[in-house]
Amino acid sequence: MLSAKAIPAQERLIHALDLPDVEEARRHVERLGDAVSFYKVGLEIFMTGHGYPLIDWLNDRGKKIFVDLKFFDVPNTVRSAVRQLKGRHAAFATVHGNDEILRVAAAEKNEVKILAVTVLTSLDNADLKSLGFQVDTSQLVLSRARRALALGCDGVISSGLEAKNLRAELGENFLVVVPGIRPVENRDTDDQKRTVDVEEAFANGADYIVVGRPIRAAADPRAATLAIQKRIADLFAGK
Repeated sequence: MLSAKAIPAQERLIHALDLPDVEEARRHVERLGDAVSFYKVGLEIFMTGHGYPLIDWLNDRGKKIFVDLKFFDVPNTVRSAVRQLKGRHAAFATVHGNDEILRVAAAEKNEVKILAVTVLTSLDNADLKSLGFQVDTSQLVLSRARRALALGCDGVISSGLEAKNLRAELGENFLVVVPGIRPVENRDTDDQKRTVDVEEAFANGADYIVVGRPIRAAADPRAATLAIQKRIADLFAGK
């Protein structure tokens, strides 16, 4: 089920720039150099007050940007929030919420692709039940994905565990971005519960993977990144 979309292999790896200090983030990007061409800029870095300057700085260096703020508010507020991304050259942005929230985000997207959050990879069936969802995780992911695509979203954020079912049920004409990438031997060691490794994610139909801690926490982040890039390149060598 490897993605057949015309995406450069190197861009299929999105590195999560989840760091508490913008200067540290810039040093990290410079350390990685050309090993990463696509970065996720999320809530932690935005709360430093330097989110937009960092996006501009990354753009100046030819990097692609995924703004992962999971917009979730009344529809008019979400519409205005998505509008703020106009001209920032963001490739992706995430939105969470009900049908009307997703609808207004998709209508306001301009050049940014809207990705609907299905179920956070830090949640499992027990967590969903505690939140009042009497449904299996895979069923909830599929239901949310189906609605999001019908409302004009360009794709979804989904665990790699559910990606295969999404492809089987909904086809290929949308983006699947998979976070929670962990080596097999390191699973169940942090707050991510529904995880897969690089090969599993793409074999199940992911177009992109988001990798954060396995790169940031590595003794040599650039070497760790290049190793992942090689695995991706090997998978898509025949495409």
